[in-house]
Amino acid sequence: MDIVALVASIIVGVAFVVAGGSKIAAGESWPVQARGLGAPPWTIPIVPWAEIAVGALLIAQAVEPWPAVAALVMLVAFTALIVNSLAHGRHPPCACFGAWSAKPIGPAHLARNAILIALTVVAML
Repeated sequence: MDIVALVASIIVGVAFVVAGGSKIAAGESWPVQARGLGAPPWTIPIVPWAEIAVGALLIAQAVEPWPAVAALVMLVAFTALIVNSLAHGRHPPCACFGAWSAKPIGPAHLARNAILIALTVVAML
């Protein structure tokens, strides 16, 4: 595997593991934030565990390219939630990294997701 793709995969994997873990650590505040962001209710209990699983597979370089594909789908969905909220003039807390994400969403969140999406594409190549 190309070293650039390997590093990209590990960076995205670590981001996913940290995001999922921080959502779980946030307890009941994360589901409230996720609902405020517009996440479909049925996804809320699944997302942290899916992030941890996808992140771990990215770090371990297991069953490539499927974890990167899953990460890309999730990042696009997360970005769509942010864009939808911003388009409707709503600026709820990000909910992206549990208690670490108390800041209202804005352009910086879109930029961060764009970087993660680009790294995920590199990891897929």
